Amino acid sequence: MSTQWKSVAKLQLSNQTYNAISFDKLSEQYDLNRLPYATKILLENLLRHEDKPFVDEEDIIALAKWDVNSDTEQEISFVPARVVLQDFTGVPAIVDLAAMRDAMARLGGDPEKINPFNPVELVIDHSVMVDHFATEDALEKNTAIEVERNKERYQFLKWGQSAFDNFKVVPPGRGIVHQVNLEYLARCVFGTEQNGEQWAYPDTLVGTDSHTTMINGLGILGWGVGGIEAEAAMLGQPVTMLIPRVVGFKLVGKLKPGVTATDLVLTITERLREHGVVGKFVEFYGPGLAHLTLADRATIANMAPEYGATCGIFPLDKETVNYLNLTGRDQADMERVESYAKQLGIWHDETTPEAVYHENIEFDLSSVEPSIAGPKRPQDRITLTDAANKYKEWLELNGSGSTSNKAITTQFRGQDFELTDGSVVIAAITSCTNTSNPHVLVAAGLLARNAAEKGLTTKPWVKTSLAPGSQVVTQYLENAGLMDDLESLGFNLVGYGCTTCIGNSGPLPDEISDAIHKGDLSVTSVLSGNRNFEGRIHADIAANYLASPPLVVAYALAGNMKIDLTSEPLGHDKNGQAVYLKDIWPSDEEIKDVVGRSISRQIFAEKYADVFNGDETWNSLSSKKQSIYDWPESTYIKHPPFFEAMAARAEQVAAIENARCLVKVGDSITTDHISPAGSIAEDSPASKYLQQQGVEVKDFNSYGSRRGNHEVMMRGTFANVRLKNELAPGTQGSHTQYQPSQEPMSIYDAAMKYRAENTPTVVIAGKEYGTGSSRDWAAKGPSLMGVKAVFAESYERIHRSNLIGMGILPLQFKEGESAEGHGITGKETFSIPAVSAGQKEVQVEVKTDQQTKTIDMIIRIDTANEFDYFANGGILSYVIRNMLETKS
Repeated sequence: MSTQWKSVAKLQLSNQTYNAISFDKLSEQYDLNRLPYATKILLENLLRHEDKPFVDEEDIIALAKWDVNSDTEQEISFVPARVVLQDFTGVPAIVDLAAMRDAMARLGGDPEKINPFNPVELVIDHSVMVDHFATEDALEKNTAIEVERNKERYQFLKWGQSAFDNFKVVPPGRGIVHQVNLEYLARCVFGTEQNGEQWAYPDTLVGTDSHTTMINGLGILGWGVGGIEAEAAMLGQPVTMLIPRVVGFKLVGKLKPGVTATDLVLTITERLREHGVVGKFVEFYGPGLAHLTLADRATIANMAPEYGATCGIFPLDKETVNYLNLTGRDQADMERVESYAKQLGIWHDETTPEAVYHENIEFDLSSVEPSIAGPKRPQDRITLTDAANKYKEWLELNGSGSTSNKAITTQFRGQDFELTDGSVVIAAITSCTNTSNPHVLVAAGLLARNAAEKGLTTKPWVKTSLAPGSQVVTQYLENAGLMDDLESLGFNLVGYGCTTCIGNSGPLPDEISDAIHKGDLSVTSVLSGNRNFEGRIHADIAANYLASPPLVVAYALAGNMKIDLTSEPLGHDKNGQAVYLKDIWPSDEEIKDVVGRSISRQIFAEKYADVFNGDETWNSLSSKKQSIYDWPESTYIKHPPFFEAMAARAEQVAAIENARCLVKVGDSITTDHISPAGSIAEDSPASKYLQQQGVEVKDFNSYGSRRGNHEVMMRGTFANVRLKNELAPGTQGSHTQYQPSQEPMSIYDAAMKYRAENTPTVVIAGKEYGTGSSRDWAAKGPSLMGVKAVFAESYERIHRSNLIGMGILPLQFKEGESAEGHGITGKETFSIPAVSAGQKEVQVEVKTDQQTKTIDMIIRIDTANEFDYFANGGILSYVIRNMLETKS
């Protein structure tokens, strides 16, 4: 490839000189000041890899021209500098790499070629569950249970750490991957040796969690991808994408007193969902930036998946460097970040010219009001003043059918009480979104202190928990003297990791669960997380609300969503006087003062000094040091079948003939509906399998913890208790009809029956299919079940990519068309001709006993690289075959 646009400059620092890509040559012909910040990062990435076969001169020129009025779809490649993983998605990724080594050896290649090219860091954070709560020893007990449940997985990860180069594991109990990434792993600007020379270049990444975007708050370009895409990136494959549309989000003004960063992000999420940013980059800029802390920016960036964007990025500026200093980064690293950013032209200050965007939004920070979101989608924002009434309206339409005061008397921990519709049975301060933000955590602690001083207590039916994103959080809360206050209301530390937000809320007390079922009650949860999809938080809970940490505490005090926190008392003080939220809400000045006094650079330095060293339990776990995994008997880790039958060369793409519909669903089907998640139901196919393997029900653990065992995962695919399959009307969960007999059975059993008959299957869906977390099993599971194609009105970005990555054909109805519009019931047979590279549409034959018709559908294989992956039966098979052809 030509390198006519690449120029290299010297970056001279006080203790080191680096080579760095320069825009000098391009700037002679193109006005690069017009480029958004994120676009400049992509341009540097292309220039640095200009000599690679996946970069064309047209790609570079298209970015440099930055014609926002052009509808031309130009594909470019992006090579992330590193990959981050969490254990739920990371374990199956390493399982796949281990299986790929086996396949390489079987096909005559060098298995050690299967090795990460760039740094890969995995943080174990998704396995701790809230089994114990509101006790001093909750952390100790939950940690012991976590390690016991997950011993086999952790041993496997220790093997991976020794078997693969460039792969590090942060042991359990250190924090949430995104917060650890923000506070420690992030480089902002890399400084590394390549071929004997020192190079500086932007820190970029992809991660196997959709909330990887949190790092955008630190000026680092990255986003969530499926595990299979991440594995390819680890192995040197570029991420291919169309040049993104960039939405400029101009921030003006500043937040009003009493308004939190959580309120802000819920409002931004609502605004951007209304605007429509799916598949787009959102770039934040404007004078309002000066009034947001780095933690505020990270809170906003974290929820990019909730507002639908690929990323929500902020620029590198003085606030970035101040945060790097606070979090204990080296002086040399901070100097490199600022000097490099200024030299490349990606530093932001008051003199930075405004970029040209495809779309523009202006947002006044002073317009934000205290808010929550729910009952089942993060974008469904409700002002706090409307929360009680909105819940009552929802209850009347969707709850147990009545807004009357149904009450079930029960007892827990020596207290008698009545449980009713609207009772808040979980109040959780959890998730990377908010526990990375000291202002909202300190606000929660101060509110708890003020409440305790008034004599208020948490209602006895509320399961309370505090699961911070890093050990730094508990240290500054202790420094501020606020841990005791939170604990006095039951918000004891339960673990460092993703808990309630991902469904690891643990069981409700039997007394509470029994009362819910006895009264058919519609109860609620309130959490400071980012996800509240149906069936995600807990199977017994019908409505889930996102809220700031101080509001989580307030709802634990109130105990019911029917209570208007803005006008009704939370309780009564020792003298019987009503206490309102306004009486205990801390002032912004007090919050700022406590944060300033309690957080220091020293805390971060101490807590991260040994971040890769585990405790005695972790270090005592045994693992063999060998390049090929020996696959011991385990119900957690099992050799996957993805590569067992693959040949050294790919076969031609085949037609899909006489397929049957396995699942037919409506709009907004999330990866939570598709991918196995949460607890394993005792009457499920996965339960039957585990019990056949000798696993007792009490030891099932969660689906997430068993992602390394395909037998469990395929049985849990489409098994969400809230899934409504239109082929089995009147049911929820894993139900379908086997065609043509219309025999009712579980989705898994029907899939296996179709597979035994060599009948391919399809999934039919509405809009926004696959919204939610970047779960590779939402594609792997259907693939193993025999699904060959999906018909949908629109797709979430990551899930569409994951389907291709597993060899499943994503087809899209034309604008304004749908399955219903075409009269498709799901009882037909479907035939799809073989598709070819570059083909945009295909005619699908839909056949019933009475008629045969064809419908034109859009092929959602968007790039040439994606077609190569599809043609090879998936991205990992493509990588293996490429490596087999490479001799060196």
